[in-house]
Amino acid sequence: MSLHDDAVLVLKAYEDQPELRRAYLDHLAAHPDGMWKSCHAGHVTASALVVDPERGRVLLTLHRKLRMWLQMGGHCEPGDATVAAAALREATEESGIAGLTLLAGGPVRLDRHPIPPPCHWHYDVQYAAVAAPDAVHAISDESLDLRWFAYDEVAEVADASVRRLVGATRARLGL
Repeated sequence: MSLHDDAVLVLKAYEDQPELRRAYLDHLAAHPDGMWKSCHAGHVTASALVVDPERGRVLLTLHRKLRMWLQMGGHCEPGDATVAAAALREATEESGIAGLTLLAGGPVRLDRHPIPPPCHWHYDVQYAAVAAPDAVHAISDESLDLRWFAYDEVAEVADASVRRLVGATRARLGL
């Protein structure tokens, strides 16, 4: 199965955000290359919020280019077998934490956001990845900083999309 086919199946199974989910599916139906950065109409990206539920905190990256505190994530690559695998790869690469596990139940949220030309949209499929309480992180080339934030501190540093992702992750965790 192709990564495009996997994304369609994941989105069809995702039960929240019906209008946005439909926009993702319509985009993929219209753009066979919609998984790849080369699709200038927009492309699917995969991200994961790294969470330590035992300590009530999330790990955010100060993105080098955007200079914003964000979850880990980025573009899908040809070696990614699934969208979930892409999200886990990105979270592992950008956090430096080995042994992350994605929360069961598929994506936590979807977030479509504009980006500068030549592309126009990122169709982000957002997961949550659980880290062990003793996890040691390492800053990647894509980050200026990595920092753990208590759930209630996120509102002070991150934008609305990250706050919504934290809220949805906490709900998924039953917190």
